[in-house]
Amino acid sequence: MTLPRLATYAVSGIAKYGFVTDTGIVDLSARFEYPTLREAIEVGALMRLAEEGAKRSPDHGLADIRWLTPIPAPEKIICIGVNYPDRNAEYKDGQDAPKFPSMFMRTPRSFVGHNTPLVRPRASQQLDYEGELVIVIGKAGRHIAEDRALDHIAAITLCNEGTLRDWVRHAKFNVTQGKNFDSSGSLGPWLVPYTDHAQIADIRLTTRVNGETRQDDRTGRLIFGFRYLLNYISTFTTLVPGDIIVTGTPTGAGARFDPPRYLKPGDIIEVEAEGVGILRNGVVDETP
Repeated sequence: MTLPRLATYAVSGIAKYGFVTDTGIVDLSARFEYPTLREAIEVGALMRLAEEGAKRSPDHGLADIRWLTPIPAPEKIICIGVNYPDRNAEYKDGQDAPKFPSMFMRTPRSFVGHNTPLVRPRASQQLDYEGELVIVIGKAGRHIAEDRALDHIAAITLCNEGTLRDWVRHAKFNVTQGKNFDSSGSLGPWLVPYTDHAQIADIRLTTRVNGETRQDDRTGRLIFGFRYLLNYISTFTTLVPGDIIVTGTPTGAGARFDPPRYLKPGDIIEVEAEGVGILRNGVVDETP
């Protein structure tokens, strides 16, 4: 069964949102009062949108639209590091798996949508890929109990958490610089409304570069699972509708090869997850 897919996109430079079919998109922004999908999430309306979209024929062909990141201007984009068992071993530092999650923030401007090229910046040629599953918050909460945590999820999507490897090592304790170059990562292609824990408990997540599988793991192996992450994060910050949590990448990023296999213009990266879809991006060099 194909789960409903809700996307943010542009036609003739005008941002819209809609229901994705195999042949096009039903324009729901013209039929509902919500300015963006973020406001629809706030009132718990994603399934209402999906049900309406499923009744209608597409208004726009897929070839006629430009995919945008699914949530416009999220308040927070929180990324989790070293969250698969083999990722910890990749660091070869002799340390056990961490007791608490590593995390950092990213800016909305550092991401592009589906089918839009990632930009390799002039400052570095060490652009790397990181395929990840994303959870989108649907209900606000602080000090969220683990046994109620999944009630706060509205949807899932995908991320290529593009990273400039040399720039994450510029400082002793942070990775902010290398994680926030403009247009260095991607989110999308759409939101799949969250239904129940079985939907996300053990998703196969893969990343391919030019058709070659580089990353392949399952969310059932996460060191810090979804319930724990929402509990832990909400201890120090209030999670609000539209917040994005990027949950970690498996082993196999380009930096871990010998020699490293960084992205270059012309490469095609595909991040795929069962029940979600494929997030696809090319690579171009930054222009002056």
